[in-house]
Amino acid sequence: MNNLDKLLEVMDRLRDPNTGCPWDLEQDFASIAPHTIEEAYEVADAIAMGDMQELQEELGDLLFQVVFHAHLAKEQGEFDFYAVAGSISKKLTQRHPHVFGDAESRNTAEQSRQWEEHKAGERRSKGQQSVLDGIPVALPALSRAQKLGKRAATAGFDWPDRRGPRQKIDEELSELDRELDSGSARRQAEEIGDLLFSVVNLARHLDIDAEAAMREANRRFQTRFLGMEKYLRESGQELSGLSLSQLEIAWQRAKESIRGG
Repeated sequence: MNNLDKLLEVMDRLRDPNTGCPWDLEQDFASIAPHTIEEAYEVADAIAMGDMQELQEELGDLLFQVVFHAHLAKEQGEFDFYAVAGSISKKLTQRHPHVFGDAESRNTAEQSRQWEEHKAGERRSKGQQSVLDGIPVALPALSRAQKLGKRAATAGFDWPDRRGPRQKIDEELSELDRELDSGSARRQAEEIGDLLFSVVNLARHLDIDAEAAMREANRRFQTRFLGMEKYLRESGQELSGLSLSQLEIAWQRAKESIRGG
């Protein structure tokens, strides 16, 4: 028995009504979905760390989520894991006519254009009319903003170059400043959202993944903050007892220490 069939057998036993695991038997699509999302992020973390052993384990955890969902569907008589594998194989074959057919793709840009055209055709075949249809609402907000901007750009709704979104950031900052002076909390939140959306559009024009950039910024902040705490402990100081200016000095020293290391 190969490893994949072994995994499917493990899933069968976990969901066996008589001898299965009580926790696994209680699960459904909705209860499993958050775990699926979490495992995808853990895969991303392993990639960011460059830890191949961890990546292998996390990919296994993510694969188990796919197997779990497919098993639930099989129990309902809808489809099984092999149907899932067949579906994605068919989709990838159709979306790569330059590999599996007679079409030619001269470069990456042309390939991306053909890919988007093919996906647009798939959306139309499903009755989706808007160019924005099919973008999951459950995506992280930065990722969804980037996809919305990219999809709108395929319809010509975009700036010709990065100067447009950069100027839009200044415009949104000015609007936010006005709301900070006299606006309501709701209006301030709206302007913050518009500002973030504009920053994401600039990232898109620079070919930067906004979600990945934000994750990296979070990592840098955490590393520097931990370094600042370490510096203060070693110098016999308490974080809570320092002024903002003293904390800024400690922060800068932590940054220098990390760069020096």
